[in-house]
Amino acid sequence: MSVITCIEDLRVLAEKRVPRMFYDYADAGSWTESTYRANEADFQGIKFRQRVAVNMDNRSTATTMLGERVAMPVAIAPTGLTGMQHADGEMLAARAAKQFGIPFTLSTMSICSIEDVSEATGGHPFWFQLYVMKDKDFMRNLIDRAKAANCSALVVTLDLQVLGQRHKDLKNGLSTPPKPTIANLINLATKPRWCLGMLGTSRRTFRNIVGHAKSVSDMSSLASWTAEQFDPALSWADIEEIKKLWGGKIILKGIMDKEDARLAVESGADAIVVSNHGGRQLDGAPSSITALPAIVDAVGNDIEVHMDGGIRSGQDVLKAWALGARSAWIGRAFLYGLGAMGEAGVTKALKIIHNELDVSMAFCGHTDINKVDRGILLPGTYPVA
Repeated sequence: MSVITCIEDLRVLAEKRVPRMFYDYADAGSWTESTYRANEADFQGIKFRQRVAVNMDNRSTATTMLGERVAMPVAIAPTGLTGMQHADGEMLAARAAKQFGIPFTLSTMSICSIEDVSEATGGHPFWFQLYVMKDKDFMRNLIDRAKAANCSALVVTLDLQVLGQRHKDLKNGLSTPPKPTIANLINLATKPRWCLGMLGTSRRTFRNIVGHAKSVSDMSSLASWTAEQFDPALSWADIEEIKKLWGGKIILKGIMDKEDARLAVESGADAIVVSNHGGRQLDGAPSSITALPAIVDAVGNDIEVHMDGGIRSGQDVLKAWALGARSAWIGRAFLYGLGAMGEAGVTKALKIIHNELDVSMAFCGHTDINKVDRGILLPGTYPVA
């Protein structure tokens, strides 16, 4: 592909270059995938009010998230197995985010470890996402490691107490590294760029877990440990305990209901992420963008509201901001860039999104993102509380 102009171009290239099981892992939802599709589709019905004869000079998309200055209201979301989209993927994406001036969030289920990412970014602050595990000693150790790595916020994901069924992962026999089956070997033979990258790194398993969790020393023990570790008994009391252990800024991810949003405020969290896990958990849940206004209305200024799910352009970021989200988190959009071209692909994805955000904001008659509100949207085309 000679000219890349949009996130869809990166997706097409990633599909060609990333092994099927890992591409499908990123680009799939649970069950019928209705929520996964709605996340993206529901943005399309929201329309802008175009304004003219407005001075468009000196535009700025800069703002703050949790008190941190950012180049635009976008964060890289935590995504598992990022290092299987491209060798050393988390390290590359974190470097790209640092250079661009937005937060990077590392998943508990990453291939590169907390320490790997810290080293790759020269100790630059990043965010760390925590799953609540039954092994509390391991969880406390993760928190201590994140503190040592200078992480500036802890993101606690609330919507993975049980795992949604993702048909493509089951059919592909998802594993890391890939099992040497005939089907996998045939598919890998068509991905020489990916294979060469993986041969050049030692990071091919869950390095936040192997060697840190009790009795986990190899892939077989890791698989059984992971299957039984996500804690279905997670409660708001656990959040309060985690906040005490962390002692810093905490973000709660997976809020889709205004009652839960109010409980998040009461828990002392600093921010929430309106998120349905990219349509990978409860199929049949509403899209994140349609859930956003009611949640923003319910919490007012009591907590910073972010969102993820379906962000494929800077226009989507602008629509989310107009409806009250102070940040739009991108998962698949940066993964497509990573799978397509490594670090340069992540940077390309961020540049595409920033340009679309900047130009669309100008067409709506604004030069400062912080002054944009829902007045840029055409009444009757966007969800309301």
